[in-house]
Amino acid sequence: MTEPIPPITLPPSQNPELEGEWLKQRLQGWLDAEFIPEAVNQNIAERAAQIFVRQRMEGENDLGSLVIAIVTEMQAFDFSKSFYGEFAIANAVSDLLLESLGIDKCCGQ
Repeated sequence: MTEPIPPITLPPSQNPELEGEWLKQRLQGWLDAEFIPEAVNQNIAERAAQIFVRQRMEGENDLGSLVIAIVTEMQAFDFSKSFYGEFAIANAVSDLLLESLGIDKCCGQ
């Protein structure tokens, strides 16, 4: 039988605003590098960071719950001027956070 993947818990936030600024910069860099730099990438990164900061300020530390919150709330964002959607953004945020924790996101390791 396969074993469930254990949840990934972020350390409690000491400075959610600083985390949000880090995430905004990293996410915008990823967005710009993945396809082409677009003006809307800044808005996407800013909105995702706002959601992340609010969730962290409310005490959310579970990575899965953070990703679901970003997917859910980014559904209201107008992606019509972008190559991306809410799932791509939430997955990118997850990858960036895993990388920051030193967790290899490849192959379930």
